[in-house]
Amino acid sequence: MPSLKYLDLKSVPCPLNVVKIKLALEKLSKNEQLIVELDKGEPEEMVLNNLKEMGCLFLQIKENNNYLKIKIFNEN
Repeated sequence: MPSLKYLDLKSVPCPLNVVKIKLALEKLSKNEQLIVELDKGEPEEMVLNNLKEMGCLFLQIKENNNYLKIKIFNEN
């Protein structure tokens, strides 16, 4: 079963949240998954667009009015 790492990026401004996710993904080992919570709006758009550009697989697992939670899969 894959292990999970957790990153709380609520109230972290752009583009710092993108940088923190990239660094966290570099540290993941094979089959680890990263759970990220981030604010809606610009942070959500920046992060999701960046993940798509990087070719990362991710899944939105929770959403409310203020933030969303995504799971990013590491395929390396």
